Amino acid sequence: MNHTPPATVPAPEAPAPLKGAPSRPEPRPGRSTGSRIGELLQRQGVLAVLLTVILIASFVYPTFASLDNARGVTVQASFLAIVALGMTLVIITGGIDLSVGSVFALGGVLAAWASQGGFLAALLVPLVVCGAIGLLNGLLIARANMAPFIVTLATLLAARGMLLAFTDEGATTYLVPKDSAFAELGQGSVWGFGYPILVALALFGAGGLLLQRTSFGQTLFAVGGSSDAATLMGLPVARTKILVYTLSGLLAGLAGALNAARLSSGVTIVGVGMELDAISAVVIGGTLLIGGAGSISGTLWGVLLLAVIQNLINQIGSLNSSYQSVVSGGFLIVVVVAQRYLARSRRTT
Repeated sequence: MNHTPPATVPAPEAPAPLKGAPSRPEPRPGRSTGSRIGELLQRQGVLAVLLTVILIASFVYPTFASLDNARGVTVQASFLAIVALGMTLVIITGGIDLSVGSVFALGGVLAAWASQGGFLAALLVPLVVCGAIGLLNGLLIARANMAPFIVTLATLLAARGMLLAFTDEGATTYLVPKDSAFAELGQGSVWGFGYPILVALALFGAGGLLLQRTSFGQTLFAVGGSSDAATLMGLPVARTKILVYTLSGLLAGLAGALNAARLSSGVTIVGVGMELDAISAVVIGGTLLIGGAGSISGTLWGVLLLAVIQNLINQIGSLNSSYQSVVSGGFLIVVVVAQRYLARSRRTT
């Protein structure tokens, strides 16, 4: 019986490449030089402006470059810096916190009142109350999906109302005991630099590590870039927003407590408009108001720039402090316009 061998089936040929198609993937072109310069300007442009203003002011006004003047400027800037640090985290997530000025003032009054019970009470009472206000902001925004502008505007009014009620419409001023450990926290110094400066620098160092070296920091950028996309990625969007608003309240309360320790009293009229100064410093420092981009160092340079402008106006003498608002507003407009231009340039490159 003859056995016919099975027919051999030829192996299928590989499909011919499409005409004009590359045989291997083309390497992705790197970012253009213009895009890199634009990103650098957004992050560190304010530092260049700050150094330029300091250099010019030092030549025009010899007293400006004195060590005593530098100490005074940095101490005054330290309270706004602590508040602006919390504002930076909030804005990076795409939010806003208008309550920090009133919370700052409330924290100072509570700290002065509680200082009769010692150092720990003077710190813990404002932190607990102001942290609770921040937590309320976060819960209403993250869980109830309310607009940050409306929520924090409401808590701004509520915190200012609590402050007035606690001080009998401002008629009662609580004093910090002299020579107490809490007063030393606001008025003491190391090598001539006050403790509030050291506290602010330590917080900014911790904030920089938190933002750049932890998964929580990367989550902040993701939430600010696109909250919906962050949710699809499985990121804890609601918890992140609650945490940043709580931190903002805590930092505003801490700044208020340090200010009360420095002034030795709980002043009721402080903090008016402070939220606008904090937002200005953050935006001038390169953080985008729409969220998703920003830096801690940029905020620090923005705070120092506003403080230097204020001090320079005082050096001139013939100008009053209202001119600071004019200059700050001008800087803010220029920065926002520049941010829009740089963002548009990066999209087209």
